[in-house]
Amino acid sequence: MDIRAACLNCMDGRVQLPVIHWIKKKHKVDFVDVITEAGMDAVLANQDDIHEIMRSIDISVNINRATRLFVVGHFDCRGNPSDQETHHLQIVSAVKRLKKRWRRHKINGLWVNHLWQVEIVV
Repeated sequence: MDIRAACLNCMDGRVQLPVIHWIKKKHKVDFVDVITEAGMDAVLANQDDIHEIMRSIDISVNINRATRLFVVGHFDCRGNPSDQETHHLQIVSAVKRLKKRWRRHKINGLWVNHLWQVEIVV
């Protein structure tokens, strides 16, 4: 059986491949379901209506059987032009928000730095 993860990432194409490769290498998953939104970390941390994002996570978890979730923020985000400290706070907040619904799943927060390298936030 294939092992899957769900990645909640910014729609910025610069961060897609570094994050997917990192997740596959570090967590030995076969496939990564990518759910995108401009400035995803801020959207998950601050917006009330995230119904479509939650629906996509439900499909990834309940149908595709994703066992892990990853929330990603990144350097030079045009959808969320905030400093790194603000991004990190939003990532932590987003992880906490998702953990309320997916208690049994491991949920990590990731930061993609100015060198396009992935760092663990939470």
